[in-house]
Amino acid sequence: MSPFRSIISAVVVFFIFGISEAQQVPMYSQYIMNGFLINPSYAGRDGYTSVNLTVREQWTGMAQAPSTYALSFQTRILKNSYISKSTTVKKKLVRPTRGGQVGVGGYVFNDNNGIMHRTGVQAAYSYTIPLGKSEDEEVKNLAFGLGLTAYQYAINFNGLIYDPDDPYLNNYDRSVFIPDFNFGVSYATAKYFVGFAMTNLLRGSVIFSNDNGNNSNTELGHYFLTGGVKVPLSGNWLLEPSAFIKSSDMLFKALQLDISSRIYYKNDYWAGLSWRTNDAIIMMLGLKYDRFYFAYAFDFTLTDIRKQSLGTHEFSLAVKFGTSARRYRWVNAF
Repeated sequence: MSPFRSIISAVVVFFIFGISEAQQVPMYSQYIMNGFLINPSYAGRDGYTSVNLTVREQWTGMAQAPSTYALSFQTRILKNSYISKSTTVKKKLVRPTRGGQVGVGGYVFNDNNGIMHRTGVQAAYSYTIPLGKSEDEEVKNLAFGLGLTAYQYAINFNGLIYDPDDPYLNNYDRSVFIPDFNFGVSYATAKYFVGFAMTNLLRGSVIFSNDNGNNSNTELGHYFLTGGVKVPLSGNWLLEPSAFIKSSDMLFKALQLDISSRIYYKNDYWAGLSWRTNDAIIMMLGLKYDRFYFAYAFDFTLTDIRKQSLGTHEFSLAVKFGTSARRYRWVNAF
C-alpha cells in the first residue's frame, strides 16, 4: 500500500471515531417551533393534533454538508370527544371536550453529517399532571415523557479516495442498528416554561468494527435544558426570551448555549434573534395562517467556515387539527 493511501485510510478511520466522540444528535435553531423533537414530554402538550415538517440545510454550498429532515406527529388523547348536538327545541348545544392527561407522538428523521448518515424513528408517550391553580388562577402542569427510538448509522464511502483492499477499512461494517430510549420532563404555566431531556439512556454501541469486539466505544448521552418567559407588551404584542443549553457525557467540552428572543404580534406573526455560543447568530421569522404555521431561520455562521459556505437554512411547517375547545389555553406553543 502506498504511503498516500495509508494516510487517507488513517484519516477515514479517525473521522469515523471522531464523529462518535462528538455531538451525535441533530441541531435545530427553532427549538421552540417543535420542542417535541428534543423532549418527548412535549407530546400533545397544546391539545391539538399536529403534523410538523422540519428541513435544515447547514453550510449550504459545501460538499457533504450536514443536513437534517424530520417529520413528526403528535396529539393528546382526550377523555371525551368534542360534542355538538341538537336539543328538543332545535337549539344547538355545544359541549367542549375535557382535557386528557396522556399524549402520544412519533417522528421519522434523516440526519446526514459528511460520510455519516443516521436514519430512524421515535415513538413517544407523555403524561401530564395538573398541579392546580395559583391565586391568580394560573394553571400549572408537570409532564413526563418517554421515547423509544431506533435508528441506523451508516457510512457512505462514495466519493472518498481509499484503498478498497485496506484490511483496516474492510474490518468495518457499513451500518449499525441501534435501539435506545429518550426521557423528558417539562413544567409550564401561562407565563413561563422549563424542560429537561436526556437521550440515549442505554448508550448504544456505534462501533463499526467487527474484528475483536473489545472496543468499548458507545454513543454519548445528550442533555437538553430549555426555558422561557412570556412577557405581555402593550396592545397585541408579546415578548418571549428563552434559552437552550445542550451538553453531553463529555460535559463542558460539548457545552453549547442558545440565547433567543422572539416578539409576537397577535400570535399570528413573529420574529426573533438568537445567539449560539461559538457558532452563529440566528434570524427567525414566522407566521400563522388558519391552521398552518410557517417558520424560517437563517444561521449567520461566526466561525471561519463562513468563508466556504452560504450559511444555514432551516424551514418548519406545522399543521394543527382540532377546534379551540380541544386546546389547553394555559400554554401557547408558538
